[in-house]
Amino acid sequence: QVQLVESGGGSVQAGGSLRLSCTASSVSNFSVRRMAWFRQAPGKEREGVAGISPYGVTTYADSVKGRFTISKDNAKNILYLQMNSLKPEDTGMYYCAMSAAPFDSRVSLDRADFDYWGQGTQVTISS
Repeated sequence: QVQLVESGGGSVQAGGSLRLSCTASSVSNFSVRRMAWFRQAPGKEREGVAGISPYGVTTYADSVKGRFTISKDNAKNILYLQMNSLKPEDTGMYYCAMSAAPFDSRVSLDRADFDYWGQGTQVTISS
């Protein structure tokens, strides 16, 4: 059964950096799966932060453009999110997500396009 496990969260001051990792197990065709990072702040809906298509096309929420970078290591089955210039409003639980169907070339930040989810890793940014 597919498992996604996030790591790398923590507490940092505004202006700092974190790198999140999402390790996928029991997954075939990891290299051609659509994936994304989402986050959820207390009392708010889960929102898409960064997405990557099977062919490396990326998309970002406007709030993180220029500060966050999504990438994949297909040899290790790991999805990354490099987060720089962090702000207090970046605080939340961060989740990685993966689509079930391989070779779907669309990049997406729509929750409905993702079938597998990790348990999340907490990111807290203090001012």
